[in-house]
Amino acid sequence: MFLKTLEELAQVWRGEVIESRHLGVAVVANAAGEVIAGWGDPDLVTYPRSSMKPFQALALVETGAADAFALSSRHLALACASHRGEAHHTDLAADWLETIGCAVPDLACGPEYPKHPETQRRMLRAGEEATSLHHNCSGKHTGFLTVCRHCGYGIEDYAAVDHPAQQYFFELLADLGAPVGMPVGSDGCTLPSPALRLGDAARLGARFAAGQAPAKRAAAMARLIDAMGRHPEYTSGSEHAMVAVAEATGRRVVFKGGAEAFLLAFLPQDGLAIALKVADGNARARVPALIAILHRLRLIGDAEVAALAAFARPAITNSRAEQVGRIEPAAFETEAPRGAALRRA
Repeated sequence: MFLKTLEELAQVWRGEVIESRHLGVAVVANAAGEVIAGWGDPDLVTYPRSSMKPFQALALVETGAADAFALSSRHLALACASHRGEAHHTDLAADWLETIGCAVPDLACGPEYPKHPETQRRMLRAGEEATSLHHNCSGKHTGFLTVCRHCGYGIEDYAAVDHPAQQYFFELLADLGAPVGMPVGSDGCTLPSPALRLGDAARLGARFAAGQAPAKRAAAMARLIDAMGRHPEYTSGSEHAMVAVAEATGRRVVFKGGAEAFLLAFLPQDGLAIALKVADGNARARVPALIAILHRLRLIGDAEVAALAAFARPAITNSRAEQVGRIEPAAFETEAPRGAALRRA
C-alpha cells in the first residue's frame, strides 16, 4: 500500500543504464491552503525533521528574545540551521552561548564531528574531540536556550516535550493550522519532532512564506526568511545547495532540508511552499527534484537552472573523480497549477 502513494522523483544513471530510482511525494501549496500541484499522495505522513527549524525559531523573534540579546541576522540564520560545523558556525554559536550566560554543556544535543569534510579532517589530524557545538543543530538549541533566558524558563529540561519552550512551538503550529494530535517522535538532536502529512507541511510552509499571521508573527516570519536568504552559509554551509539556490534565485527561493531526505522550500514573493520527501531517505534526489519542479511550474527560468546545473543534474563520479553517471530528475508532468496565479519566470 505504501508504494501506491509514491511517484518517481529522480533516476540515477550509470553510463547509459538506470541504476537506481528514487520515489517519493512532492506537494506545492499556497497560503490559502490549496494544493496547486503535486506528485504522490499529499496525505502521506512523515517527519519533516529539521525542515521545521524556521518554525522552531519563531519564538526567538516574536517573544523579543532576539532583540533583547541584540542578535544579528546571522544568529537568526544559525537558529534555523542544519550547519556543517565550520568555524563560522561554531565560533558564532560559542559567542552566542556566552552572551546568554550559558555554556556548551547546557546544549541538549550531543557531540558530533562536523559534516564539513575538511573541518572534520583538520580536527581528527589535530586530535580534537567533537563537542555539542559541532552538532548541526547547535544553533537551534542555542535559540531555545535564548528563549528560556528571556522568558524566565528553566534550561535544564528545555528539550522535554512538556517544557514551555517546546509547548510554544507546538501551539504556534496549531495556530498556523497544523492538525491536533499529530504524532510526535524524538529527533536526532533530542528535541521533540512532529509528524505531518506532506500537504499540511506545504500549507504551513506557504503560510510562513506569505506571512499569513497576525502582524507580530508575520514580521517574525519575514525576518527569519530574510536571514536564511541573506546568510545561507550559516543555515547550511560552504558550497551547499541551499547557498547556490538562494544566490541563483536572488533569494526568491529559500529551502530547508531535513533528515531522511525531507525538504521544505519557501517562496515568499509567490506565497508558495514546496514540501518534498524522498521515500528511501536518500538526500541526493531531493535538490534535483526541487529544481525540476520549480522549473516545471515556471517559478525559475532557464538561466537559473543553468546556474544550478551542478545541483540540478549532479554527476556520479568514480574514485578518481571522473564522471561515470548522473542524477536525472523526473519530468514532473502535471496539469496547469490550480488555485493561484504563479509568477512566471
